[in-house]
Amino acid sequence: MTTVRLNPTDNAVSFDTDALVVGVHTGPDGLVTAPGAEGLDDALGGRLAATLGSVGAKGQAGEVSKIPTFGALTAPLLVVVGLGDAPEGDYDAEALRRAAGAAVRTLPGTARVALALPAANAEQAGAVALGGLLGAYSFTKYRTGDDTAAPVGEVTVLSRAEGAEATVGRATTLAESVSLVRDLVNTPPSDLWPARFAEIAEQVGTEAGLAVEVLDEKGLKEGGYGGILAVGQGSANPPRLVRLAYSHPDAAKTLAFVGKGITFDSGGLSLKPSASMDWMKSDMGGAGAVFGALLAIARLGLKINAVGYLCLAENMPSGTAQRPSDVFTSFAGKTVEVLDTDAEGRLVLIDGIARAGQDDPDVIVDVATLTGAQIVALGWRTAGVMGNDDDLRDEVVAVAGEQGEAAWPMPLPEELRKGLDSPVADIANLHPERFGGMLTAALFLREFVPEGVRWAHIDMAGPAFNKGEAHGYTPKGGTGAITRTLVGLAERYAGMTS
Repeated sequence: MTTVRLNPTDNAVSFDTDALVVGVHTGPDGLVTAPGAEGLDDALGGRLAATLGSVGAKGQAGEVSKIPTFGALTAPLLVVVGLGDAPEGDYDAEALRRAAGAAVRTLPGTARVALALPAANAEQAGAVALGGLLGAYSFTKYRTGDDTAAPVGEVTVLSRAEGAEATVGRATTLAESVSLVRDLVNTPPSDLWPARFAEIAEQVGTEAGLAVEVLDEKGLKEGGYGGILAVGQGSANPPRLVRLAYSHPDAAKTLAFVGKGITFDSGGLSLKPSASMDWMKSDMGGAGAVFGALLAIARLGLKINAVGYLCLAENMPSGTAQRPSDVFTSFAGKTVEVLDTDAEGRLVLIDGIARAGQDDPDVIVDVATLTGAQIVALGWRTAGVMGNDDDLRDEVVAVAGEQGEAAWPMPLPEELRKGLDSPVADIANLHPERFGGMLTAALFLREFVPEGVRWAHIDMAGPAFNKGEAHGYTPKGGTGAITRTLVGLAERYAGMTS
């Protein structure tokens, strides 16, 4: 992974690096350099604005231009990233993250990159560092002889801000977790089946100081985890449930995170069309986010107790697969009629949610690439958040916004619950109508939340995997979405007293 350094210099002109990144704003009389680029125009003989104009630069947010310096600066390459209009107050952290990411993303294979972007305080320095590190991400495991995809070697944040060491350190920890989640999501399902995911979680989690417990198919059967077993019974790769636990002696709160971990989703006997299947390696993104968050929480040493459940299965069609109209008994003891085997994520989640109740948490948050309806309702970049407590739902949305992850609060209309009634079991896994599918899926999950526990559900089917072009610090493919939100939520609860 790309390394990050902090350098307190305020002289970007003479800083020794291979590429120097600065910001520019749009202004009424042309482009205006942002803080961090002081002295740059003079060093270039007053030609910066004219040079940028000649290559069509307008200073719009995320716009990147590259200019050779011909010895006028110590760095041989100047990278100018647009920041849009200059803010009236402080710089927005997410705008800085995106700008740093957009710039670094254009520099694969560069050994050293210096970020001379606005970083007057510790928060801004951390934002620049995190954006740069996330923008430097590259998944090269399966590429041969392609040096152009190599990640940036080192990113240096130029900032004299007090407390920047701590925020840049936090950025490094977050970037490590997000990058790991991206790697897992990008890994082909032939190399990431449930048992393999569990092995990785056990190895890396133990190294990070987490207590790790793995239930194989025998343990799942003995424990009564009917949902996970039902989904996984059609695959040659049996399911797993991984429990990760972190505790702090001064913790006053306990959080439980539950992640959907379908390592590949064919739809089962309710087979998906091929166009909807080629990116279903990402269907374990929720479990990935929970895993990454637990690692970051442990490495940051937060004063919180946190438990994570990775509900891992492969949903495949075969002679042993569950059938539409099958009924199973969940961990909570409720029976479920399966009307559609492609509505499988909720079936593994209900076992994890019910099990999480035994940890006596203050809050349960589940994370899942759960429904195509989320994409229909909110698009590819905005997660939907629902829950049994509006204050908690809104709190999760607020924390997501603080971390730069788009989320939107959604309702749970009670009139939709009747559509989940089953004539043969306690509940059916699917509403007969296609409309409001994100909401009815959440209503289904709510039935399995332990009584008296505050619960929120994050549906991130779109945000977990970027099928379009890279943007800001977000690459094509796995994004690591919601990992930072869960860490931010843990940081918030770590500051609460009982």
